[in-house]
Amino acid sequence: MKFYFILFLMVTGICAQAQDPLGGMGNRFRGIKNAGSGNDSLTRRNKFEDSVTITYRYLDTLRGYKLDSSINDFTKYYPIPADYNYLGNFGNAAQSYVFKPRMQTGWDPGFHAFDIYKYTVEKARFFTATRPYSELNYLLGARSEQFIELMHTQNIRPNWNVHFSYRLVNSPGLFQNQKSAHNSYYVTNWVQSTNKRYNNYFILAANKLQNTENGGVVNSSYIDSVDYARRDYIPVRLGGSTRYSADFFNTNISTGNRYADFNVLMRQQYDLGRKDSLVTDSSVVPLFFPRIRLEHTVRYSKYTFEFTDAAPDAAYYKQYYALSGGSATTGFSKRDDWKEIVNDFSIYTFPDSKNTQQFIKLGAAVQNLSGVFDTLRRESPLELIRDREKKNYYNIFGHGEYRNRTKNQKWDMMLNGKLYFTGMNAGDYEAGASIQSLLGKKIGSLMLGAQNVNRTPSFIMQNPLSSFYLMEGENPGLKKENITHLYATVYQPVLKLGLVGHYYLMTNYTYYTDYYKVNQYNSLFNVLQIGVNKVFEAGKTKQWKWRTEVYFQQVVGGAPLHIPAIYTRNRLGYEGKLGYPRLNIAMGLEAKYRTNYKGDGYSPVLGQFFYQDDQTVQYKLPNIAAYLNFRINSFKAFVRAENLNTFRNLDGSWGFTNNNFAGPDYPYPGLLIRLGVFWGFVN
Repeated sequence: MKFYFILFLMVTGICAQAQDPLGGMGNRFRGIKNAGSGNDSLTRRNKFEDSVTITYRYLDTLRGYKLDSSINDFTKYYPIPADYNYLGNFGNAAQSYVFKPRMQTGWDPGFHAFDIYKYTVEKARFFTATRPYSELNYLLGARSEQFIELMHTQNIRPNWNVHFSYRLVNSPGLFQNQKSAHNSYYVTNWVQSTNKRYNNYFILAANKLQNTENGGVVNSSYIDSVDYARRDYIPVRLGGSTRYSADFFNTNISTGNRYADFNVLMRQQYDLGRKDSLVTDSSVVPLFFPRIRLEHTVRYSKYTFEFTDAAPDAAYYKQYYALSGGSATTGFSKRDDWKEIVNDFSIYTFPDSKNTQQFIKLGAAVQNLSGVFDTLRRESPLELIRDREKKNYYNIFGHGEYRNRTKNQKWDMMLNGKLYFTGMNAGDYEAGASIQSLLGKKIGSLMLGAQNVNRTPSFIMQNPLSSFYLMEGENPGLKKENITHLYATVYQPVLKLGLVGHYYLMTNYTYYTDYYKVNQYNSLFNVLQIGVNKVFEAGKTKQWKWRTEVYFQQVVGGAPLHIPAIYTRNRLGYEGKLGYPRLNIAMGLEAKYRTNYKGDGYSPVLGQFFYQDDQTVQYKLPNIAAYLNFRINSFKAFVRAENLNTFRNLDGSWGFTNNNFAGPDYPYPGLLIRLGVFWGFVN
């Protein structure tokens, strides 16, 4: 059924372009002239082929972006952002050190610990390529850690582009039961009719995320014991004493989380307006200036969230979750399944037909949801039978948006709002406004913005139907969270200085107090963040650089929220050509540090980070890495030696054993060597 649904959407989009006698939407290249991000496009010229220019855009933006070929920041090519804290192994659960509350309204199943590894509809890119282009990215790390990412895009016709991406994350980890095995893929299709009235976007995004959970080491002091210099000998709380395996093809997860999602979206747009043409010496270029746009978006998504333990330790589940925990013969599992269908109709109006980046948009949508959850049914006083219960929900909401990017490209304004009229999340709303100005190449840019969100807490936190809602009793009656967000960003190019400020005002903050209990802090509190990034340069050609980022954060009020007061990242090294015109090289040292704080604990069964006030998570030394990155044409290579700070003498034995901790009982690994090759091909 899933295959036929996808086939129907793709055929519909392609046939609409081929058969529609009126054609399609305004110029698909409209955003490229105003490209705003990325350092440079991928341009290559030789005697056999013309130059290749590649740009892309996202579904809900008209602005074009260029591929970034810079090599000074490894995290641009790596799924884990620099400011994220992950639980010891590539692919494990992660959260940001820099406070970022969830600002999305409406239905939220509640599982976000692995979001950074996912391909999502919102991140899907639609390309424009003058020649077919492919990328092959491969990273090899310690103990057979592997990261593979493949991408291909090409314009089949000037008005038809297709794109495919695939990502694999496979890492066994240095501690017991840390294995991750993630697979994701994208397919996008972008078709525009020849008369520029009709546009069709198609996205297929799917993820299968598998992560073994070990519950943390049994005793943190084992890190400082010479008897456990082999880190895979340290006992952990979950999964038994499974030894390290380098089998790349074995993705079996006997104890841990399995999350999967499958998303298909098709958007169709049809424009009403005025035709025109541009006459040159050799050709006539058709133009179209829209005044009204009709848009329909349909989305189908399927989600599975599952925790399983094939051989559960009853004492562990009783101690941390107050559960019987199953048995060695029946196992232990929790699972939520969801299906979602959204139909959204919108209408645009363009006050200035020659500026398609100024528009007013109004729309309404119907969201249908179907959830299937675990329940227990008592057949007799001594027998409980696991069953599955299905529930249906819906939402009806409206949304509006105003955007105006002026023709001189100096001002960019946006207003947007969404309101849930009725259904599961009735009363949720979000509103936002921002203004951005390019004040000049020497003066720099400024952005100011504000948001207010009123949202229902995540489903697993407030609905006893969820298999992962483990508190006894009925619905706790949580109130809607309300978050006000004010922010400002300033960048000064001459000084190479960036400043950012965020101010959050929050009430009804919902959080986990331990492995499964939910609470809500109803009083008003605020969070202040200030960030600075600066590039210092030295040398005749300014090839020696110090890139520094510093964030200061503070919680004002008695909220149950711990965040590090200071987080900083610094890169000090050489960036230049070493006398070779085709060679670009970046090499040096990178150091990341955050102040000690009572970091969140982690609940393996729920896949959630939770508030704890007992244990301070220590950073013994800054995390230090040495790196050597270089680029020759479209070939890029990265060599990194990470966690050099862990080197020490432990009871007469030298080694990389002075581990920092990511969270209570979750240590980071010792020395890691990573080798990466990232290669772009023009076909």
